[in-house]
Amino acid sequence: MSVLDRLGQKLLFTFDPETAHGLSIAALRCGLPAGARTVRDIRLKASLCGLDFPNPLGMAAGYDKNAEVPDALLGLGFGFAEVGTVTPLPQAGNPKPRIFRLTADEAVINRLGFNNEGHAAAGKRLAARKGRSGIVGVNIGANKDSADRIADYERGVTRFAPYASYLTVNISSPNTPGLRNMQAREQLGELLSRVMAAHASAAAQPPIFLKIAPDLAEAEMEDIAAEVVEKRIDGIIVSNTTISRPPLRSGDAARETGGLSGKPLFERSTIVLAKMRTLLGPSIAIVGVGGVDSAETALEKIRAGADLVQLYTGMIYAGPALPGRIVAGMARFCETERLKSIGELRDSHLDRWASKPLS
Repeated sequence: MSVLDRLGQKLLFTFDPETAHGLSIAALRCGLPAGARTVRDIRLKASLCGLDFPNPLGMAAGYDKNAEVPDALLGLGFGFAEVGTVTPLPQAGNPKPRIFRLTADEAVINRLGFNNEGHAAAGKRLAARKGRSGIVGVNIGANKDSADRIADYERGVTRFAPYASYLTVNISSPNTPGLRNMQAREQLGELLSRVMAAHASAAAQPPIFLKIAPDLAEAEMEDIAAEVVEKRIDGIIVSNTTISRPPLRSGDAARETGGLSGKPLFERSTIVLAKMRTLLGPSIAIVGVGGVDSAETALEKIRAGADLVQLYTGMIYAGPALPGRIVAGMARFCETERLKSIGELRDSHLDRWASKPLS
């Protein structure tokens, strides 16, 4: 981390996490901070689901919930950015405080609960950027008090299909009661059937991804994989935050309820990633998320079966230059290993990760 990044982190860490998040969004809206010089290397390009990614590193959903700064994020060096989660109606989310830094663990626990400004606000911003370059996905969700949550996802597909490079169906947040139950096979089958029907009749047909939790048993993964294949979903994102608690060093904050992200999530999320790759086979796209904070962790996600990777929490602790540093590190790796494409690395550690037990 540079001296400037350290100073910026120190300043932001004087504020509570949610205020600091808001300040970082405001800074990006104003054109600050500047990221590292963007590395453009043909070996990092990835063609997936009809999209041409300049590099395989993306910003995960949860940071830019209201589609305020996707282009600024791309300017930091990301190959793509995912906005949301967006619900049809605005909602405040869960009571504050609801974000907790676990600094000793380079982790975060959040129980935000899909706080966002709703479809109308995000849709207006995305419509305004239509025609610009850059891959911007939209992560869609359901309102907490919705009478028909599947209908909320249908509305999300219809609303954002004209503007999204891809759409992510998020049923894996632990902070909306009952949401993760939609990962069960019967509910998932109905959800995906209705989502794909809405997709078929939408004004545009961007790829559809499904975001899953890391807290799944082997049988649940098998059911999800079967539904993804049967319903012809383009890909999955592995994974959201975890409700499990590996050994942590951060005292009282570590006992807060909510989803854990950051460095401690890397192991579990990567195991689930590899197991899903084994179940899905080589053709379905997989995005690896969880504990990515360096070129090495990003590369290991690819070795475990990911086509693309995303991060969020890592940037809280490493600063806005992190995506540029990771992309530069991946390019150096390709040069050192004489790879023609970063994709050559995929699955090279698949068996190693897939054979690990879920603790």
